[in-house]
Amino acid sequence: MSVRETKISKPGELPVAVAAASTSNPSPGSASAPDWRIRLDAYVRLIRLNKPIGIFLLMWPALWALWLAGEGHPPWQVAIIFVLGVVLMRSAGCAINDFADRDLDGHVARTNARPLAQGLISPAEAVAVFLLLSLASFGLVLFLNWQTIAMSVVAVTLAMIYPFMKRFTHVPQLFLGAAFGWAVPMAFTAIQETIPLYAWVLFVATVIWALIYDTEYAMVDREDDLKIGIKSSAILFGRWDRLIVGLLQLLMLLILVWVGLQAGRGMAFFIGLAVAASLSIYQQWLIRVREPKPCFEAFLNNNYFGMAVFVGLVVDYLLKPA
Repeated sequence: MSVRETKISKPGELPVAVAAASTSNPSPGSASAPDWRIRLDAYVRLIRLNKPIGIFLLMWPALWALWLAGEGHPPWQVAIIFVLGVVLMRSAGCAINDFADRDLDGHVARTNARPLAQGLISPAEAVAVFLLLSLASFGLVLFLNWQTIAMSVVAVTLAMIYPFMKRFTHVPQLFLGAAFGWAVPMAFTAIQETIPLYAWVLFVATVIWALIYDTEYAMVDREDDLKIGIKSSAILFGRWDRLIVGLLQLLMLLILVWVGLQAGRGMAFFIGLAVAASLSIYQQWLIRVREPKPCFEAFLNNNYFGMAVFVGLVVDYLLKPA
């Protein structure tokens, strides 16, 4: 049985297969996995490099903002810094999230194989990973102007407090969306040194988007969350979940239309929004019976939603320069 396939019965309990692999001293010719490979796999899973969907969901709003702020031609140095910062901060967010949920993940079917739940990584190590990756991201921001440096402090704060919000509110996605969407105003300060009204409205759209896709995500864990007392939007919305998600999808699309008009965008951008709208309809079809697997597929489908908006924006700037 591989480390990834190992099951546990209690949070924090070290699986027998993992314990045996980590305590043994395999000979050079042994087929057993060396301890460093087990540790490396645990760290990869801690920061979810094996599941890059979170990177994409964080990156699309940043790319939307970079292209709008740069009027189709954002400085390549700034774009690289933001892309690397997205990867680092998403990874840091995963580490602090697992630290916050270390006593809960073992009770949820989808998360009981996470490294902290299995005891492969200690809580102190997870905090150290969060701090290290956050510092690395902050180091990148130091190459930008002082306004963006100041705003990066807010980004780190949001990433740090979001994982704990599910204990106090049914809509922790508002904090997740703020953390994921904070790249929008940062992109405008980095390029234009100011934040126009439509940039703040775009930020609001990203917060709404997080509430959409994370509600679809929460629908996967609803039964487990009810048993262990975790708050979520899926629990709050109850039987109205599909309707509320649909209304939020419509609201977000209308906001993106308004942003496009304010930015002087043309037909290609709105075609991209039409594709995104069709994907929203497809997500509604996926969650129609509220089964975990299709709900998770709906969550993953948001990657294509973000991509459709970005492709439409890029093509539009190529056909209709600012």
